[in-house]
Amino acid sequence: MTWNENGGRLGEEFFTPGSSSFTEFLAAHRPELLSTRRVLPDGVRAAPDQVPHGTTVLALSYRDGVLIAGDRRATMGNLIAQRDLEKVHPADDHTAVAFAGTVGLALDMVKLYQVELTHFEKIEGVAMTLDGKARRLAGMIRQNLGQAMQGLAVVPLLTGYDPSAPEGECGRIFSFDIAGGLYEKTGFHAEGSGSPYARGALKKLFRKGLDRREASLAALQALWDAADDDSATGGPDISRRIFPIVSVITEDGFERLPEQETEALSREMVEQRRNRPDGPNATP
Repeated sequence: MTWNENGGRLGEEFFTPGSSSFTEFLAAHRPELLSTRRVLPDGVRAAPDQVPHGTTVLALSYRDGVLIAGDRRATMGNLIAQRDLEKVHPADDHTAVAFAGTVGLALDMVKLYQVELTHFEKIEGVAMTLDGKARRLAGMIRQNLGQAMQGLAVVPLLTGYDPSAPEGECGRIFSFDIAGGLYEKTGFHAEGSGSPYARGALKKLFRKGLDRREASLAALQALWDAADDDSATGGPDISRRIFPIVSVITEDGFERLPEQETEALSREMVEQRRNRPDGPNATP
């Protein structure tokens, strides 16, 4: 879409004044490129066992910022569609997004959201605030409402490091509903079919002031509990060396934990579960 077919010159749309939103630009000039465009005729619903879905994702704040993690399984009905799906992605240097729901649409929405934030910064000359990023993602989800009502829902989880927040509260977590409703969460949150079990585990394991290692283990314990009771959530696959994705966002930016670190923590957690199948007790 960058070049005009006649002479290789940019089209008029690139010189037309408008907003700093890339999605609004596409909606006005190339709506067929939007991942939120309607893909099914009115009145038609997607067969739930024919479209890959992904769960579970979670986030928790810790001493240096915020941690976001997800399991790797995608399912189609009672089938495992993929064992190593990546559900956690950086949106920019200090923001990350994870998703549960329809995999194909979610991946497209994440890519579009990444471009949206980059486009805004290039046009405005400054990065969008974290609250602005959350509202912009809520708007994109709202544009997908028609498909969500047809069974193709995407439910993201947004985390970011906010340097303007009070000390110790810079790691922030935002959740959404399928209609684009925006909710800020305190401490921790989880989305996806295994989220009730993950939130139950985090409720007993979370406390203020966790360091990176403690927060990572709490996230892995919560994902284990989700996988233990929800067949759509996958736990650590030791034989295939497939482990949950764990990432952190601090003042220094986004960082995905190295696979060796995630593997070592996962093996430690699995060994703990041999002696305590129901997981650790709540910390006083």
